[in-house]
Amino acid sequence: MTDSASIVFVVDDDDSVCRALARLIRSAGYRVETFGTARAFLDRMPADACPACVVLDIQLPDLSGLELARELDAALPIIFITGHGDIAMGVGAMKAGATDFLPKPVSDTDLLRAIEQALARAVQTRAIRHELDSLRGRVERLTPREREVMALVVTGLLNKQVASELGTVEQTIKAHRRRVMAKMEATSLAQLIRIADKVGISGVA
Repeated sequence: MTDSASIVFVVDDDDSVCRALARLIRSAGYRVETFGTARAFLDRMPADACPACVVLDIQLPDLSGLELARELDAALPIIFITGHGDIAMGVGAMKAGATDFLPKPVSDTDLLRAIEQALARAVQTRAIRHELDSLRGRVERLTPREREVMALVVTGLLNKQVASELGTVEQTIKAHRRRVMAKMEATSLAQLIRIADKVGISGVA
């Protein structure tokens, strides 16, 4: 199943390959943009506005595909294509974060399958990133004392133990804890613990 909101970037210095791949990808219902060099792609690469992936030739005239992959630093799923591939190159591509490594001439079926999988990964990655952004926004609403309380509560300490750790009384900790639960939009301690784990809160804040 295709998603018209998704976009596929093709980076290949062979114009005929770019045109052929663009036709194929559009025929499958995806938007596509083509680039002849890695630098042209980096100059144009848009903000994270929609799920996207890159179909990338390893051998390019400026930066190589592997160098471009390192520049992207896993920002987008990459499908490497090459007419001169070997096992070592394939291993290097996978270490650079490729979702697939396909030899030229690329099979239409294999490429479209790889694109579908890469875009599915992009959707999942965006969802995780957006969730983390939302959770971090909630953490920002906490006061320094509330963060301390949250950090201790998620370790399993009772209210009176948290109060002892922070040099206050249990009733005060109960009030802080209620505010923490409300601001973090957590309905249970188990949910608060999962949130703390995702945002990296543990021990004494």
